[in-house]
Amino acid sequence: MLSLHAHDPSEPIQGHLPMGSSAAPSPVTVDSQSLSRNGRRWIPVMGEFHFSRYPATEWREELSKIKAGGVDLLATYLFWNQHENDRGTYRFEGDLDLRRFVSFCAELDLAVAVRIGPWSHGECRNGGFPDWLEDVDCTPRTDDPAYLAVVEPYYRRISHELRGLFSEDGGPIVAVQVENELYDQPEHLATLRRMAEEAGIRAPLWTATAWGAADLPADTLLPLYGGYPEAFWEDAYDGWTRDMRRHYFFTPIRDDHAIGADLRSSDPTGTGPDARRYPYATCELGGGMAIAYHRRPLVPAVDITSLALAKLGSGSVWQGYYLYHGCSQRLDLEEPNQESHDTGYPNDLPRVTYDFQAPLGEYGQVRPAFHALRLQHLFLHAYGADLARMPLQLPDREPASLDDRSTLRWAVRAAGDQGFLFVNNHQPHETLPDHDGVRFGVTLPGGRTVTVPAQPMRIASGAHFVWPIGLDLGAGLRLEWASAQPVTRLESDGLPLTVLAATDGIPVTLALPTGVEVQGPARVETADGALVVTVPEPGTSALLTLVGPSGRARVLVLSPEQALRLNRIQVFGQERLVLSDDVAFADGDRLRLHLASAAPSVALLPAPASLGGSGAGEPVSDGVFTRWPLAPAPQLPRPVLETVRAQGVAASARTGGSHDRASAPREADWDKAAVFRLTIPASAFEADGEVLLRLRYTGDAARAYLGGQLVADHFWYGPDWEIGLRRFAGSAVRQGLEIRVLPLDPAARIHVGASVRPGLDAATTRAAVEAAELVAVPRVSLTGEGEGRV
Repeated sequence: MLSLHAHDPSEPIQGHLPMGSSAAPSPVTVDSQSLSRNGRRWIPVMGEFHFSRYPATEWREELSKIKAGGVDLLATYLFWNQHENDRGTYRFEGDLDLRRFVSFCAELDLAVAVRIGPWSHGECRNGGFPDWLEDVDCTPRTDDPAYLAVVEPYYRRISHELRGLFSEDGGPIVAVQVENELYDQPEHLATLRRMAEEAGIRAPLWTATAWGAADLPADTLLPLYGGYPEAFWEDAYDGWTRDMRRHYFFTPIRDDHAIGADLRSSDPTGTGPDARRYPYATCELGGGMAIAYHRRPLVPAVDITSLALAKLGSGSVWQGYYLYHGCSQRLDLEEPNQESHDTGYPNDLPRVTYDFQAPLGEYGQVRPAFHALRLQHLFLHAYGADLARMPLQLPDREPASLDDRSTLRWAVRAAGDQGFLFVNNHQPHETLPDHDGVRFGVTLPGGRTVTVPAQPMRIASGAHFVWPIGLDLGAGLRLEWASAQPVTRLESDGLPLTVLAATDGIPVTLALPTGVEVQGPARVETADGALVVTVPEPGTSALLTLVGPSGRARVLVLSPEQALRLNRIQVFGQERLVLSDDVAFADGDRLRLHLASAAPSVALLPAPASLGGSGAGEPVSDGVFTRWPLAPAPQLPRPVLETVRAQGVAASARTGGSHDRASAPREADWDKAAVFRLTIPASAFEADGEVLLRLRYTGDAARAYLGGQLVADHFWYGPDWEIGLRRFAGSAVRQGLEIRVLPLDPAARIHVGASVRPGLDAATTRAAVEAAELVAVPRVSLTGEGEGRV
């Protein structure tokens, strides 16, 4: 038996932070433990998406997808060199139109956090500082009056662009971050907040990154933390970045000294902000990881979701992902816009791609992490108000060190007689063992002791989940505990409906008070003074009706696979559960989907009487859902692949930057690359939606050109290279694409994942495009009429 004794937290400290917007239409407040919005505790789900690195014509569609993933707070950087590349000349038009972007967020009911810099980083050239700043006689990132004098008009222009969009005006902007990763200038951070407010920038929440034991001005800026599954900024040694192990344990430690470590001149010596005075908030949980030339980590979805869950279980009350949506570096500036050895950065980044292996890719591709994280976000939207007031409680036996792979990692967040039990049995690269015969004993702050589950179980390697204790089911009914993950709750057919997700490999059992009648496909026994309900086959038919002394409630137990397809969408006049392998979201009175699955369909509960739109087939029953098959994406013709120059010459291995790491090929090296030509048929673009060019190649690095202009690039790290062609459609059809591929100099020291190492080794003797295909991702718009069965 694994045991834990929870205790009630101290009362939160209030009134010490100069923040909040009690007079705003949607007031946001904060104390030392949590945030509140509209008088209700709020755990924001924040996803980063850089508007200036994505075509403005696609902003609204991509923001809709971001929201569909469960994000309710959109974070975005402003890069100074993009908006004032020439001193005194501001650009806020086209893809730089900040106001239009934030207005789209407002339309979609997405709150906004603006990271205004002036120094932003984001792997942007010189952290976003314009080159002309070097000619100003000043000391940047300090209170030097000469530096503040050039920042002040930039802040005023940002304020002008955002007028009327601040939360006090009824707008979506609820948070502003000043600077980024500045750890030794607290007075300057306070000055930047003051300057921004004097310029007219308003927000109830003011933040700063706090990792690396940052010295922040006390009670002036909320400290935000982060954690990544890997680190491209480490050296190219074999194996996992050691310091990233900490993010897969439950711990009260918020800081991470590894983020940005190669930009600090010395190791941290301070203690960082006093955690007792601020809520545990994050802004950079790794939604993936960027690829540098010397280090190219491969990040699967499970590495992302288990890290996010570990942070929640550790006490996070603000889940912020970097990046949530990939993007591309701008190519319209005279100089390259990415960080590199040439800009004084320790790492060479690709010239164009900033995909980050994010849940939504550089061209809007929907990745497995998108669906897997959404499962956690649904939980937070339904139960975050309860979870926010629950502190971390650690078990009696904890892992001994970062190298402990044998002790099961678990924790509880609890208050009173309610709580949530978190388990993480995954970490990247190093397999954690199965654990047999596990039961958890939890003594809650209210004094009640709960043993979960009724019988010992096996927790498989890779499992990570959260289970409820004392969950309110509505209608006066209470779930004492369950060996299944709470997902969401809503009203269905006039009854409260709670959706649970089975945990892979673990039998689903629910504990209810005696005296409750259970109707539905379940086996009911009495044990330890409670009803123990076993659900033998979780799925769309596993709907239970519970009848208690004061009313009735329903519980639906989905399989692990079905839970990953679950959406909760306000569409056709009410909240509905929607099952789909593809991204789905509401757009006015329509249900929209981007189809990428082989056999697309959509299932709804409650179902409308009919579902109309392009490609919707005849409905069929799927348990308590009604499912409509959808027409699959059309098979596109293959592009014609021609070899222009079969042999490429590897760029000579060289190193650079402050850490002497492998440097990317120079521009002249690409003149010696193997060259291939792709002819793109016009018929590929006849339908709506994205057209992905999917390339499998052998090589160290590759580039795509249109009419001699670079449009996309890639450092090989395992997965196929995908390029979204919709934005280039006209030119791609008229001119075709030129693909250049360079082989690898065997002397170059490059890190890739061990599982894909043979693929990079092959690049020492070959550079070639092996296969090319076009993949349609059509957009479907569906209408619903009337109500069918529930």
